[in-house]
Amino acid sequence: MPGLARLAPAQTAPLYFPPLTGPTWATTSPASLGWCQTPLDSLLAYAGRQHTDALLILKDGRLVVEHYYGTYTADSVHYWASAGKSLTATLVGLAQQDGLLRLTDSTSRFLGRGWTNATPAQEGRITIQHQLTMTSGLQDAPPAPCDNESTTPGCLLYLAPPASRWAYHTGAYRTLQDVLVQASGANSISAYTNQRLGNRIGMTGLWVNDVYFSKARSMARFGLFILARGTWNGTPILTDTAYFRAMTTPSQPLNPSYGYLWWLNGQPSYRLPGLQVSFPGPLTPSAPADMIAALGKNDQKIYVVPSLGLVVVRQGASAGAPRLALSSFDTELWTRIMALYCRPTATAAALAPASFQAFPNPATDFLTLRQPSGTATVRLLDALGRELRRQPTPTPETTLSVAALAPGLYTAQWLEASGRLLATRKVARTL
Repeated sequence: MPGLARLAPAQTAPLYFPPLTGPTWATTSPASLGWCQTPLDSLLAYAGRQHTDALLILKDGRLVVEHYYGTYTADSVHYWASAGKSLTATLVGLAQQDGLLRLTDSTSRFLGRGWTNATPAQEGRITIQHQLTMTSGLQDAPPAPCDNESTTPGCLLYLAPPASRWAYHTGAYRTLQDVLVQASGANSISAYTNQRLGNRIGMTGLWVNDVYFSKARSMARFGLFILARGTWNGTPILTDTAYFRAMTTPSQPLNPSYGYLWWLNGQPSYRLPGLQVSFPGPLTPSAPADMIAALGKNDQKIYVVPSLGLVVVRQGASAGAPRLALSSFDTELWTRIMALYCRPTATAAALAPASFQAFPNPATDFLTLRQPSGTATVRLLDALGRELRRQPTPTPETTLSVAALAPGLYTAQWLEASGRLLATRKVARTL
């Protein structure tokens, strides 16, 4: 991982939450994070060239970057596109927490028979969980005049048994909003969103034709809520920790880079919308492995990086060729974000290099990791960001067996009890 992982200070500050109303939002200076002005200027200029309307970066909840382009302002409203899928997944979790539904429920329980063009038996096997994981088995590319976003029964065609096929299908997903309305008895999906979540975190927005619209700061509030693992300013909201964990980890084996309508970085492979092939490696190689993302068409983005305490929001037109969810912009933007940390802060300098050591390097059979007090866990990752070893650190030195690992380059990480990243070292294993 480039300089960010090496130089970024641990997320030791408590999370800040802005007031529910009004423009007040605490800030943090880029210099205090070890950012240099030249790469920051380059990032902002790059975002502008890529048709960005708004770019926000939060560190531990505080605004570090809030930049608007052209006539776009903090009061401008933009669509989330498919980034709203991740919001819907959160709302489903709240509905299950409230006892309004279960993920194992057949969707027909709420929408009645005939919401698809499948037979009653085929349709009845489709559950809410299948919709959350993009494994409904319905045809994601139905013939014209239908398309991927169509929700009419005649366009929701049976193709394969549920859970047997991963396909990015917006039409099948969108019916989840009708499920939420039916299950909750709300007047509309906007009413349910505001009542159950928006009003509690200060997020103002509106669903229009199944697409969520809001200001950039409301996107950032939602990202901060996810960074805080379903809480807001000490108040638990999404208290179902099992659901939150399932939502933000691989939800099925076909596409390990997909949770419950959230994209997951750091996995061994991924699939793209519209394709039935897997690609090796993580979604965004230039970003931290633990990043999760709400991604929308034309590069609407909410990135959440727990290990660094970062939330990044981007609104705008397509940064390149129009794409569904993923695009090359993700990797290019994160290359520039990673380059921001060009010098150690006082905190990082105090911790490195003497406080965290990995030896021998290269290692053959065993790797010893040395750390200061306050470190709770060490772990070893492979070149794809997959966790291979994890061990508590009750003493200043921890020994990991690497004898069974293939020769190559690995990453050792030290973590606080909260899971926040303290330090990273590259290590090699040789025969």
